Parts: sequence; structure tokens; C-alpha cells
Amino acid sequence: MRSAPRGLLPWLVAVAFFMESLDTTILNTAVPAVAAALGVPPLSMKSVLASYTLSLAVFIPVSGWMANRFGTRRVFGAAIGVFTLGSALCGLCRDIHWLVACRILQGCGGAMMLPVGRLTMVRSFPKGELVRAMSFVAMPGLIGPMVGPLAGGLIIGYFHWSVIFFVNLPIGIAGLYLAYRHMPDYQAEARTPLDFVGLVLFGAGISLLSYVLEVFGDHTLSAREVTALLGMAAALLAAYAVNSQHSEHPLLALRVMRIRSFRIAISGNLLTRLGIGGIPFLLPLLYQVGLGYTPVQSGLLILPQALAAMSLKLTMPRILARFGYRRVLIVNTLALAAMISLFATIGPATSPAVIVGLAFSFGFLASLQYTSMNTLAYADVDTNETSAASTIASTVQQMAVSFGVATASLAAALFIPARVQAGPSQMIHGVHLALIALAVLTAVSTSVYGGLRAGDGAAVSRHREGLQAG
Repeated sequence: MRSAPRGLLPWLVAVAFFMESLDTTILNTAVPAVAAALGVPPLSMKSVLASYTLSLAVFIPVSGWMANRFGTRRVFGAAIGVFTLGSALCGLCRDIHWLVACRILQGCGGAMMLPVGRLTMVRSFPKGELVRAMSFVAMPGLIGPMVGPLAGGLIIGYFHWSVIFFVNLPIGIAGLYLAYRHMPDYQAEARTPLDFVGLVLFGAGISLLSYVLEVFGDHTLSAREVTALLGMAAALLAAYAVNSQHSEHPLLALRVMRIRSFRIAISGNLLTRLGIGGIPFLLPLLYQVGLGYTPVQSGLLILPQALAAMSLKLTMPRILARFGYRRVLIVNTLALAAMISLFATIGPATSPAVIVGLAFSFGFLASLQYTSMNTLAYADVDTNETSAASTIASTVQQMAVSFGVATASLAAALFIPARVQAGPSQMIHGVHLALIALAVLTAVSTSVYGGLRAGDGAAVSRHREGLQAG
């Protein structure tokens, strides 16, 4: 096994994470322009957006097996290569059907980058250094969604829409070079067969659930049809759970859910994102439709969230070491709920300086939340179970993103019934009510962290080396 060059590894994983997280949001701003260029209605572009998410959800579970079978360096490098190739092909497409196919190819690569990169980080860093390393790597996941709308607006305003996909090319080439030179090559000594039945059951269940989330609120589907699809997804996932108990080498080793800190971290990640995950969806509506800002101005108002995460990342390990995971997660989740409520006070008379201050504060709290949840998941996980834990954590995180956007979309639909024709005052009022609803959901999710004990996560938060400046 190749030794791990820990100094450069976080940069390598951060490059891949930034490329993936940026791609998930940069296209949203460009949907009308791309639809016009391809000669299709804007609503038809939903398949382009959904195909990427579906591909991620289906192929993330198999990433752990591939890393153990072929080695982390080879799989991670191949993932970057496939993602970059898919990006280039997307930029060359002039037909929506080919664009959907290339987006699926992109998702195949993206599905491997997040779990394999996280697995390599967990295996390379001692638990005492994991908080600092993971907080650094977590930055791109927060920065990408914030920079994406601004970058998309600038590209559409000054360049051809295909540049949205071509921006991944230099980043992907740099990632390939770093992966070849500096990626540790962890590989399981004992090769296990692929749980093909589990892959079919879980992949079908997750893809169907993801599809329902993507089209939630679409009036072309009746309540009975949505309920039937949800029932089918639940049946497939239940069948997988039964299959995993009888499989010698299950696709997702659900046994790790018996670890209390891991179970709470995963559950909290899912439930907390129901509230905070919808903020990037609602704020552009408030700023652009409600307050009349341009897409570029809206992106600039959201940008301080990413700046806060970058500038205060060194503070996070000290906060966790000083107060512990239980206290930090409970207090920080309640603080996030309060911050979302403050966003509901933004109106035409609100100064841009106040909005920037709120965005900066929210960015720090959100980054602390993500870092805490992600590192707590591995606090009590043994080395031989890190692959299974990483795969489950990555799958749940991807689903949590979909749940968060779906929740925000549902809230907007409830409080802005005529949201397409809604005027500025109606949009502001409706988004305010939606934000309050998300704040309540965020506050309720705090109850999950009550199951933590005072010393939980100490292995990754109180080690002396974890507090040194890197």
C-alpha cells in the first residue's frame, strides 16, 4: 500500500469536490438560455437537471466496492476523468437527449469522487487531525453552491452557454495530475464479490425516490400517482434491507448503523438539511423576483456565505474541542434556525450591508454544522468499516440535498400558489413564510442530537494535534 502524502491530499480532494459541487448549481441560472439554444421549452430542461442527480444516487453505493477492489487512487482518478469527459461532451451537445445522456455520464464520475475521496481522507489522517482536514475539504461543498449562481449568470451574460461545462476542463486536468502524483492507493486485501441483487434493489429504489423528489409539486402527476411511486420506492428499499441481512457482502453494510454516534450523525445530516438545504433555492427568489436584484447582484449577496466558511475554518476545530459535539450541534442547529428566521425579515428597505452580514453569519454556522456532522460520523468507526461508513454517509448526504431542495420547493408552492405570476410583494411575503417554515424544521431537527453523550467525538476533536494550525 502506498503511503499517504497527507499535506497535499486535502487539496486534491478539495479540487474534486469543488468541481462536483459547482456543477450542481452553475447550470440552474442558465436553464432559460440553454433551453432557447436547444429549441426546447424551459420545463424540458428538468430532465437535464434530474438526470445528474439520479446518476449520483444510483452509482454512489457501488463506489466503496470499487475502491476496495481496484484501489482508491485508480478509482478516484478514473472518476475525475469520467466527470471531465462528461463535462466536455455536455458542452458539445446541441440536442437535449444527448445532453441528458452526457449528464448521466457526468454523474457516474461524480458519484465516485465524493465517497472515495472521503474514504481516503479518513484512512490517511489520524482521528485527532481529521476535523481540521475535513473542515478544509468541506469548504468546496459550501463554496460551490454559492459561487455557482454568480458564475452561471456571468457566463450567460458574456459567453456561450457551453462554457458552463467547459470550465470543468482545466480543473479536471489539474485533478488528474494531482491524483496520479499524490493520491494514496488503499486497496482491500480480500476481494469480495459485488452484491448485484442489492445494487439493483437499492439503485432502483433510490433512483425512483430521487425522481419523485425532482418532480414533487409537478401538476402532471396526481397525488395518487406520487403516492404509488413513493410506495414502490419504499418497497424496493425495504427489499434491499432484507437482502442485506442475508448477503455475505452487502452493497451497503447497514451494520455500521448500530454505532450510535454514526447513526445520530447520519440522521442529523438528513433531518437538518431539510431546513438549511433549501436556503440556496429560496434566497435567489427573494433577491431577484422579490427585491429586483439582477442574477449577478443576487450572487454577490450570497457569496459572503462562502467567504465566511473559508476565513473561519481554522476556528472550527477549536470550537469542537472546547465545547464538544453534543453542545455544538444542539446550539448551532438552534442558531441556524434563528438565522433562517432573520432572513425572513429582509425586505425592500433592508440595507445590502445587513444582508451581507446575515449571509456571512449563516455561512459560518452552516459550515460548522456540516463539518461537525461529517466528522462525528467517523468518530467511533473502525478502520475496516470506513469504506461502508463512507458509502452510506455519501449516499445519505446526496439524498439529503434532494430532500432539502424538495422541502423548500414544497414550501414555496404552499405559500406562493401563483409563484410564476407572483409580483414582488407576493414573492417577498411567500418566501418569508417559506423561510419561517424551514426555520421551524431546522429547530425540530435539534432533537436528534439529544442522543449524543458529552464525550462523543472526543477522538476527533480533542487530540492535541488537531488544534495546531495546518
